[in-house]
Amino acid sequence: MDHKMFNRRDFLSTATLGTLGAGSLLSSCGEAGTGGKYGGRNASASLAPESEWNVPGELPDKAKDGRPLKAGLIGCGRRGAGAAVDFLHAAPNVSIVALGDLFRDRLDETLKNLREQHNQNIPDDQCFVGFDSYEKVMNAGVDIVLLATPPVFRPLHFKAAVKYGKHAFLEKPVAVDPVGARSVIASSREALSKGLSVITGTQRRHQRSYIESYKQVQRGLIGEIQAVNIYWNTGKHWLKYKEKGWTDIEWMIRDWGNWTWLSGDHIVEQHIHNIDVVNWFLGRKPVKCTGFGAHQRRATGDQYDMFAVDYLYEGGIHVNSLCRQIDGCSNNISEHILGTKGSWSSNGVIKDLQGNVLWKYDNDKEKKTFAQTNAFVLEHVNLVNHIRDNKPVSHAEETAISTMVAVMGRISAYTGNDITWDQVMQSDMNLLPPDLSLKNVDMTKYGIPTPGKE
Repeated sequence: MDHKMFNRRDFLSTATLGTLGAGSLLSSCGEAGTGGKYGGRNASASLAPESEWNVPGELPDKAKDGRPLKAGLIGCGRRGAGAAVDFLHAAPNVSIVALGDLFRDRLDETLKNLREQHNQNIPDDQCFVGFDSYEKVMNAGVDIVLLATPPVFRPLHFKAAVKYGKHAFLEKPVAVDPVGARSVIASSREALSKGLSVITGTQRRHQRSYIESYKQVQRGLIGEIQAVNIYWNTGKHWLKYKEKGWTDIEWMIRDWGNWTWLSGDHIVEQHIHNIDVVNWFLGRKPVKCTGFGAHQRRATGDQYDMFAVDYLYEGGIHVNSLCRQIDGCSNNISEHILGTKGSWSSNGVIKDLQGNVLWKYDNDKEKKTFAQTNAFVLEHVNLVNHIRDNKPVSHAEETAISTMVAVMGRISAYTGNDITWDQVMQSDMNLLPPDLSLKNVDMTKYGIPTPGKE
């Protein structure tokens, strides 16, 4: 975890990728499970034929009924607790039967909520605490695992889920470094070979306005894609100050959203949503990027408050990426795609080059047609339907690629270097510490990255 890994000279290596060569990572598993064509089209073509559209099938209010499905939650923080409730709302005949977390107080909070508010009878002997709690949950009679710990642990936990034959929901991002992302890609392919289904927390792919917008863009309503702007500019991130009795590692894990080794920095942990939309709509990968960033007001951690990254995608498309977590500034969470005939914005509006509205998603019609419009729930509807239909699917590889694009921008900003896709795909950067224990460490190793410093 020493920040020497961000040194301009040392952060990349020529380590081989083993059985996952850089070129092999361009194929991706779309909704059919095996037929995705991520990056596989001619780089000069912006639009995909309908046979290659990467969209989920029907998204009803609830998944179909079927055999009981028991889930275990691994990571009982706010997002984990939310994922558990979303899962319960998504389908009949499903339940949460086991919980795992590093800290007892977080587990108890979620346990109380699930018992009292959602009628889940989770016995005390199905609740596990510690770094090994994830394996105990997987051996507690579950069919599905919901993985929502800090992202650095996602590759390890997903690999174990596949080993034990469990379907999985993976919260985004699925890694914080290239080694972790490649592990997720390998596990995703193994999951499909075992007939397992895996859905990830990139909920825009399950948001009906985005799905219908994707279809209009692929049909050519805005023409050939020329450029993209994406934003995740919000107020400051939550934080926790160190309390008496906490070791350094315990503090960092409780404050995980402010430490790069745990979260990947907010360009990875949060801005991945926007980046994933770009990858989804374009169906291609970046060639290189140039990134800037700065740490100005963050009260804890070693991360930046802001990033600006220029991604150059195949076909010469520039993606302008901006993300910021600072109070008192203008906020903006959106995506915008410019084409030769018009533009699309993530508010569900397509305009021609003169500004006339060509198409607009009908939110009122959706509300009249569907009772369930929460994309966080629809992710789990899709997962349960794939399991009960026995149609394996995995979104993990695509999300790993989007994660890698975000990591690529972070590395460029931290180091001050232009970073190519091939460089990051061959990097041996691994932020997961080999010794997982709640101990004190040399905190001077967690300094703010300085671009251009040898």
